[in-house]
Amino acid sequence: MNEPKKGPVTRTGASTATTIRVRGRDMVNELIGNYSFTEMLYFLTCGKFPSRQQTKVLDACLVTLMEHGLTPSAVIARLMADSVPEEPQVAIASGLLAIGSVYAGTTESCAALLLAIEHRIKAGESGAIAALVQEHAKAKRPVAGFGHGTHKPDDPRTARLFEIARNEGLGGGYVALLVELGEQVDKTFGRHITINATGAIGALLLEIGVPVSAMRAYSIVSRAGGLEEHETHSGRTIWAAAKAGIPYVEEP
Repeated sequence: MNEPKKGPVTRTGASTATTIRVRGRDMVNELIGNYSFTEMLYFLTCGKFPSRQQTKVLDACLVTLMEHGLTPSAVIARLMADSVPEEPQVAIASGLLAIGSVYAGTTESCAALLLAIEHRIKAGESGAIAALVQEHAKAKRPVAGFGHGTHKPDDPRTARLFEIARNEGLGGGYVALLVELGEQVDKTFGRHITINATGAIGALLLEIGVPVSAMRAYSIVSRAGGLEEHETHSGRTIWAAAKAGIPYVEEP
């Protein structure tokens, strides 16, 4: 008997004329109406459904990332909405392209940093946290997850996220490690630098078992819901402000 050729497969989902399967589950009879969007997002990326506590924490993270004010991603989305008003997906996709190492995308950078610290501690390195912060300070490199241009002295979202985690019994691992890292950051840089919301979310997603490779996708899913603002037509005002604020100057 000829065995089927080996090759790439998908475990996400497949359809027939009468059924839809998603990671081994019947979408129509098992999933629709029985699980929330947040639970399905976790299921698709982690391969299992989250506990009630994990769902609560993930929901809080997704809500936190949904709105960031007039950051570049939002400005880009509003300009595109004004330019291509009949295609909302163009505005949203354009704004999502700005999620990276400066805005929203620092979640996974902070999570990776926490995993690196954990690895060094497990390897028996004495003063691992202090050494890592010193490395950043010496290289004049910001510590992922710290600092905010608006929220000072502390990011109020971080305190609320940590409160929710503690209430759900999920703040003793990576959250505690992030807090300890924050104390060392303040000591090394000689001033208080807030743990920002994306840093807090990085720790919380690790707490609930989300892989670092999926964290950017979570940020994108969340931000997609808060990018477009069709009814205000603010894109034209942003354009006018840019023209007024950036004068043309001839080269000497």
